[in-house]
Amino acid sequence: MDHVFVMTYGRSGSTLLMGILNSIPGWLLRGENRHAMRHLYDFHRSGLRERARVDAARASQPTHPWFGIEGYPEQASLEHIRALAEATLLRPEPGTRVTGYKEIRWYDKDLPDYLEFLQQVFPGARFVINTRNLADVAASNYWTHKDDPLGQVTRNEAAMLAAAEGLGDAAYRVHYDDYVADPEVLRGLFDWLGEHFDPDAVRAVMATPHSSRGKHRG
Repeated sequence: MDHVFVMTYGRSGSTLLMGILNSIPGWLLRGENRHAMRHLYDFHRSGLRERARVDAARASQPTHPWFGIEGYPEQASLEHIRALAEATLLRPEPGTRVTGYKEIRWYDKDLPDYLEFLQQVFPGARFVINTRNLADVAASNYWTHKDDPLGQVTRNEAAMLAAAEGLGDAAYRVHYDDYVADPEVLRGLFDWLGEHFDPDAVRAVMATPHSSRGKHRG
């Protein structure tokens, strides 16, 4: 299977974009998981950091306080993390060709390193960057209860776009206001994904309400 991840921030229209991508036969992108993969990144990074820190010869002895960490298996860790993510977060179904998820929490200071980790776990992974007019985003109920909502979302977008530059051809940017005004602008995204663009299917998705209203939602 191939893996695609939607990078964005809250109230950017990403649930609609997820629906559009899920209209492609064989696609199954899941929704947000509150950055669950980040915990696995921290786990993996801890193993590598402590393995590098100890003296391997001494740590291989059962009398050493860090006994065994010198043998932390990097590749096995990545493979098991992928298996865990696919079995729990992604849960591909029979016939699934492309899976992944959309997430709104891409603001960690070490974001480039985290993205590199995701590419290691999911070789060939690609990232769709979804943005929206920031004034409209900041005016939504999701953001208005926060301090300096426009400043926060502006900083989040800048960090996300800066990190995405390091992805090169593995990233593609779309803008909510553009594809809502004219779905045809998504044709370039579909070409990049190597998928057939069906304008009728896309318009049918766009005619269906996505996301929900509730506390802190605009």
